[in-house]
Amino acid sequence: MMILLAKRRKETFNHLIFVYMLFLILGCGPGNSDENMLRIGLMEEPRTTNIWLASDTNSRKVLSLIYQPLYTYDPDTLELVPWLAAAMPQFDPETISYTVALRHAKWSDGTPVTADDVVFTVDLIRRFKVPRYFSQWQFVEKTVAVDDTTVRFFLSEPRAIFLTKTLVNYIVPKSQWAPIAQQAENTKKPLVALLNAKISSPMGSGPYVIEQWRQGAFLHLINNPHFFGKNLVISNRRLGPYADSILFKIYSTADVAILALKRNAVDYFWWPIQPGYIDGLRGNENTKVYLSDRSALYYMGFNVRHAPFSDPAIRRAVSFLIDKEFIIERVLQGFAAPMDSIVPSENTFWHADGLPRYGRGMTRSDRIKAAYRLLSEGGYTWDRPPVNDAGSVVSPSRIILPDGQPMADFAILTPPADYDPARATCGVIIQEWLKDLGLPASARPMSFGALLQRIKDRHDFETFILGYGQLSLDPDYLRNFFHSANDRPGGWNMSGYRNPVFDRLADESGKAMDPSRRRYLVNDMQRIIMADVPYIPLYNPVAIEAVNTNRFAHWEQMIDGIGNIWSICRVRPQTRQAARDIDN
Repeated sequence: MMILLAKRRKETFNHLIFVYMLFLILGCGPGNSDENMLRIGLMEEPRTTNIWLASDTNSRKVLSLIYQPLYTYDPDTLELVPWLAAAMPQFDPETISYTVALRHAKWSDGTPVTADDVVFTVDLIRRFKVPRYFSQWQFVEKTVAVDDTTVRFFLSEPRAIFLTKTLVNYIVPKSQWAPIAQQAENTKKPLVALLNAKISSPMGSGPYVIEQWRQGAFLHLINNPHFFGKNLVISNRRLGPYADSILFKIYSTADVAILALKRNAVDYFWWPIQPGYIDGLRGNENTKVYLSDRSALYYMGFNVRHAPFSDPAIRRAVSFLIDKEFIIERVLQGFAAPMDSIVPSENTFWHADGLPRYGRGMTRSDRIKAAYRLLSEGGYTWDRPPVNDAGSVVSPSRIILPDGQPMADFAILTPPADYDPARATCGVIIQEWLKDLGLPASARPMSFGALLQRIKDRHDFETFILGYGQLSLDPDYLRNFFHSANDRPGGWNMSGYRNPVFDRLADESGKAMDPSRRRYLVNDMQRIIMADVPYIPLYNPVAIEAVNTNRFAHWEQMIDGIGNIWSICRVRPQTRQAARDIDN
């Protein structure tokens, strides 16, 4: 009995020690004194640490601190800069090949990062046709390790995205992934086996490695002692990291996360913040709000495969009716920019100037009159027109199509309000604006998964409102969105847009290796799209983020916000003199 009692006491003691340590890690108890632990809040838990499976935002955030690319983007200029690579790639036009020299870097187990690892990564992506990666590597015909620190890529044809998209992909260690790939290849479904492989301790070359993951509670990362960037100066910035570890805390709601930020329980909330929280954050002496430009697109799309929206005139008329400034001021509280192109104006190199600005600066009455004139010239009629003989705007009857039939009711499909209140609200507002012209629209929110299936897979829709929260800085998405080859179930050309002139420009731009020539082609592509408007770009929201200022400072702000590898490598504790003395 005494032995059993002693055993139970020991188990109870061990349990209490575990709970106490957990409180220390989470920063919930009195022992939260680790001044050099960076605490970051996430809205949801990462779904995986398998880099090939990771498609959710939070998994990608964590893995971006572990795996590293050959090149990344400069925070100020957005130009490509060497990261794992030691210098810019050397192009040989005769062989259509690029030669890349590697830095002397190591994996987190201390073994060197070699050209063989790069070759293995490319071969794995191509062999398994890994989704989200294969399209960026499929035109790379051969990858050769010239020596341990030099790799050469041979392209099957010139492809502009090789520099701006392909080379910013992550490199994985052959030593960890080769056995996993071999085992997957011996199964009936190799790709499924690869994606489902459990990677509890991913080995990377980045600034951090996973120390502990207690699912549902926290994820703890510690310094990678072999990080190649430690004390290295890249883009005039000396890299750390200066935090010894990172603790990712999981919050179920934004309200709880914002409260934790205000109360010094978290240093940074890595999630877009709604405008309604700004005043409260700015009024708190311990918090700082960052407002950053984004490379994003929120838009209204049309199914142009059949009438009535196969007619560009009616799409242009809708463009006149939509008051983007009203949406930004009333729905987004001013924290967004209106868009006149699919390429955001914040992406200064690729954005085309001089595009149509449908209705910009017009009164409500002038918008209706402009749309009315446009459709009247196109053969549309009304029993009671929206503009009477005296030139006054009146309530119209239902519009009659050029074939003499009244326009049928149609839906503006949107995500539900609990998923994105802004897009759901836009649907309701636009519905009323369209009725000013006799267009029988009704907003219809639906679950996001069902919405995508209906639009992207079944093509069973008339109009919709969707968005891309983080467009790549390379404008190749224009080709993806509107090239006729992508008008297929599951394809990215969801509107069904087909234009042989656009296709030719898109194909040519994809092979244009000269940035100036490609910029000219991309500008022409934007002009065609904004004349035909298969999509109406609505707004580009501002990235709103907040940090607690008590413990850490020197976040790196760039397009899309402060949640980036530069911040993680540069942010430093305020309480350490050595960290404060580092030159900005």
